[in-house]
Amino acid sequence: MNNQSEGNPPFFLNPYSIEFPKPHLALEEPDGLLAVGGDLHPDRLLAAYKQGIFPWFSDDQPILWWSPNPRCILLPEQLVISRSMKKVIKRGDYQVTINQAFSEVMQHCAAPRDDQNGTWITSEMHHAYSNLHQQGHAHSAECWYQGELVGGLYGIAIGRVFFGESMFSKRSNASKTAFITLVQQLISWDYQLIDCQVHTNHLESLGAIEIPRELFLQQLNRLCHQAPSPSAWSCSQ
Repeated sequence: MNNQSEGNPPFFLNPYSIEFPKPHLALEEPDGLLAVGGDLHPDRLLAAYKQGIFPWFSDDQPILWWSPNPRCILLPEQLVISRSMKKVIKRGDYQVTINQAFSEVMQHCAAPRDDQNGTWITSEMHHAYSNLHQQGHAHSAECWYQGELVGGLYGIAIGRVFFGESMFSKRSNASKTAFITLVQQLISWDYQLIDCQVHTNHLESLGAIEIPRELFLQQLNRLCHQAPSPSAWSCSQ
């Protein structure tokens, strides 16, 4: 029995299918909660992202799938680099690499933060996204200071869209340096959209905006089927 189209959200996923309910059926409160259950198999995760859906849950919860409205995005060409950040980058204190420490970045992103209880990056999530990294779908940007990993972020790349997942910083401006450098690299690889999921002041300061979910899904439908530059993710700078 397929119960995804019956009853009210959140819908329980069929464990034998990677089909998702339509995102517009998601709850308004909590914003974007769409479905429960399933697994974090690479095929299901990639199917979810292509439809504007992502997993977000804690250790004491089942897998929860979300598609918030509005959606926070960044158009790469509209990246905002403040005067102070330009000075930080020009000073050259930090070195940024791509895909050199994916697992370590996830571990740092999962570390408890002062404003949070626990973490949503569970061991199950870590394992699932590490599998996606090994398959060439998940990527990281790392920020180093004197040989120490002090900031970074990771996410999923599909077509010309980069779906940002999480970032961390252990030194002032380290995550911003990693993010700015990655966005500039994404521009050179012909990426057209960065999914930031939900609004934060930090992302807004970098140029992120909110758009209606319907418009976001239209852009995904177009861009997820377009290939980026053949050189994408081949560098290690």
